[in-house]
Amino acid sequence: MAPSYASLALEAISLLEKFSASRLCLDDFIEEAAKDLQSFETLHKKFILDVVSGCVEHKKLLDVVINIFYGQNGKCVSRGNRNQFVVICYLATFALDDIGLQRFINIVKSLDLKKMHAFLSFFFSNLTKWIQEEWNTIYDAAYVEKNWISPLLRWRPEINIFLEQLSLKISQGDQIKKGPSKTTEPKEFSLTKPKPPAVPLPEIIPQQEKCKPAPSSTYRPPKETQILEEIKQKNRQKTEELLYEANMKQFRCGNTQKSEHTKKVMSQIQEDVDSKLKFNTIHSSGPPSSKKTNSWPIKVNSAAILRQEALYDRQAEEELQRMERLMEGGSERSSFLQWQKEMRERDLQEELASIERRHLERRISYEEAAMARTRLMERNQKTAQLKKEETAELMGKYAEKRLQEEKEMRDLVQQVAEGHKNSKAAKERIQKFKQSIVKEVSEQSQELLRQALEEAQAELSRKFEIIREIRALESLPHIRVKHFDDTQTAGHELLGEMSLCELMKRLALLKDVQQAEQQKKREQILEEKQSKKQMLLEKVETINLHRRALAQAAAIRKEERKSRLGLRQAVLQDDTVLALQRKLEAKQQERQRLKQMESKRAKTSEQAAAHPVKNTEAHNRRDISWEELELSLERHIQKETPYGHL
Repeated sequence: MAPSYASLALEAISLLEKFSASRLCLDDFIEEAAKDLQSFETLHKKFILDVVSGCVEHKKLLDVVINIFYGQNGKCVSRGNRNQFVVICYLATFALDDIGLQRFINIVKSLDLKKMHAFLSFFFSNLTKWIQEEWNTIYDAAYVEKNWISPLLRWRPEINIFLEQLSLKISQGDQIKKGPSKTTEPKEFSLTKPKPPAVPLPEIIPQQEKCKPAPSSTYRPPKETQILEEIKQKNRQKTEELLYEANMKQFRCGNTQKSEHTKKVMSQIQEDVDSKLKFNTIHSSGPPSSKKTNSWPIKVNSAAILRQEALYDRQAEEELQRMERLMEGGSERSSFLQWQKEMRERDLQEELASIERRHLERRISYEEAAMARTRLMERNQKTAQLKKEETAELMGKYAEKRLQEEKEMRDLVQQVAEGHKNSKAAKERIQKFKQSIVKEVSEQSQELLRQALEEAQAELSRKFEIIREIRALESLPHIRVKHFDDTQTAGHELLGEMSLCELMKRLALLKDVQQAEQQKKREQILEEKQSKKQMLLEKVETINLHRRALAQAAAIRKEERKSRLGLRQAVLQDDTVLALQRKLEAKQQERQRLKQMESKRAKTSEQAAAHPVKNTEAHNRRDISWEELELSLERHIQKETPYGHL
């Protein structure tokens, strides 16, 4: 059966009493209360928690009503019933529209009727008087009127009818109590004979269901690991081929070599630097040995050591599995691997030959492009020379035109000079009149500034005098005597209140306990570190063994790599590659010949420019520089500007 709202209200009152006794914050208390109310339904639990949180959140608003009620009726009402009045006041103010009047009446009837009648009559009779005034001091008056006072006034007629019924019921209860009391009559106990205990039926043992067998895929290795291993091998092969191609492939641009003079200067500079560093060769101890006993080049942390140890363990396990497969009769892939290696070397040799051919073809195309650029530059130089000659002719014509315009402007200036003298006299008269006006205004402003300065000085002196008097009063000594006893409490009536002496003693004891715990933790940490260090040392020894084995395998691979270098020599002996190299050398020689012809042509043009031929007057006008034209334009503009303002 679902609990009624009266029982829910009682549960909310008990939770509110627990919250006032505890020191938890509202959110923590609500979380703990929600855990305790798991047996209630969701809506009922939400109602209880909303009531408790609403009473705490609107505590300031509800305390205004409850404190004045206890001030008037404190002798008739116990302080232990305060939370009941808080919950009823909250439900009437904030939740009456949600729960309805009938549920509110049921909640009130479940409590003490006399106390509830006294509180509700007090609350609704003083609602529009001082309660509204006190609430207006806390919140905005319009907000209080709209959200709280108006709904309560709408419910007040129905509440008054309920209060009249409640007062009538209380008066009837008092009359019944005043009547004569009946005496109790003793009756015999009706005891029945106990029945013999029934034999319990045996419990049926449930039969267990047959377990499903493990799937066959459990004992198979996953396909993903095989796929990943194949991808890893392909990627490794591809990276090795790319590395070999990058080492064998030259740069796309030409290998520029330094001249003999540059090499000689660089070697001389290097010798000078080395000679400066040989100031203490007599006492030197020689270079350090290349054979280092410590195989670790840097300090490795514990995580790296564990990763290395796990890697080597996995490699050793794989090698053991491979040996076991061979012992069981598995096939050896050495012949296939040898054939695969030969085929790869043949493919690699063909690929290197094709790469070398492509490289030489790119070099040849580069040389042809360079020759085409030189031819294009020659054509551009010829067109530029023609443009220069055309612009020189145009500049000569423009210079003749500007000289003619300057001559016309001189004649115009002489005509306007006479009118300019008359306007100058008028400007001087206007200037004198303006100066007289400015002088009068400045005298008046100085007089006003002097008066304002005197008033400001008088006001400042008055303020200084007042400040001096205030500081003299503040300098008088204040005698304050206050005795302090560290063995007495402050008297704030708090639950955990203690004196200063007790507090210091408790803090000292707490500090001793903390120090003992810290010492115990230090010892435990030292033991763990020692054991971990020993374990790491053992793992380092195993890693060193594996590294030595890997070094031997690396030496074998190095020998194989040296054998591959012979492939480069075989590629260079290819017929097509040799033909392309000869073609590249021919293109380079042709390009050098073009460069020499271009340099000779430049020298001849410089010699021709050093001895210019003097021609007629028209030729001299064409050689007028840009600077002379700019100067003539500037003079023309300076002469035109004064007359434009007139």
